[in-house]
Amino acid sequence: MSAKKIAIIGGGNLGSAIAQGLLKSGFSKAADITVTKRNTSTLAALKDAGVRIETDNDIAIREAEVIVVALKPYNVREVLQEFKASFDPSRHILISVVTGVSIDDLEHVLPGMPVVRAMPNTAIAIQESITCIAHKHATEEQMRYVKTMFDQLGASVSIDEKLMDAATVLGACGIAYALRYIRANIQGGIEIGFDARTASLIAAQTVKGAAELLIRENRHPEEEIDKVTTPKGCTIAGLNEMEHQGFSSSLIKGITASYNKIVRD
Repeated sequence: MSAKKIAIIGGGNLGSAIAQGLLKSGFSKAADITVTKRNTSTLAALKDAGVRIETDNDIAIREAEVIVVALKPYNVREVLQEFKASFDPSRHILISVVTGVSIDDLEHVLPGMPVVRAMPNTAIAIQESITCIAHKHATEEQMRYVKTMFDQLGASVSIDEKLMDAATVLGACGIAYALRYIRANIQGGIEIGFDARTASLIAAQTVKGAAELLIRENRHPEEEIDKVTTPKGCTIAGLNEMEHQGFSSSLIKGITASYNKIVRD
């Protein structure tokens, strides 16, 4: 369990999910977490769990060692500028989980501050996120702490910041891609005879199992595909039909379309 005081600036969906994950994993005690938000009525569950709820960012920042910024992209710079005097580079580390705000953007407001840019996905709420991390000015000890923290919320990987847009697409947008596949699987399952609830359970658990095979066994997908594609069998017939209809191609095109959208905007 970490003894560091953590301030989460912005108690929206992501900020709240991070707080919940830190509590559920046992990484932090409730008393060591402060979450800020203008309208605190939505944070009742965290407050009941013992998390400190604040409307004053200045107090939260000054009393913490780790500052997690989970604000909307359009007001990050304004808020950081307003509370610039509250930050102390000698004892604070800033972790931003804000999409589209670069380390240079943050450093422009808070020069010399140890900064980590992290890109989790919505599965962080159940401690199953993949979080991509880039940093500047952070020490090895600080980065070990940050990686350990996000590993409690799923898994983490360090990347070059220039890949952060790509990480957003593959890891964050990727949740939607996977869910759309599951939805299509459910629709197919209903067509071949299952009720919606049963089809949903089978489809979701099958995808979860497939992912765990790759993660736990460190295998390539084709190794596992080969195990279920027997000669003249139903699996290869289905796979080939999907490929004829552009399954892999459409997914790749979707990923690149999302990436190009981020890069252009």
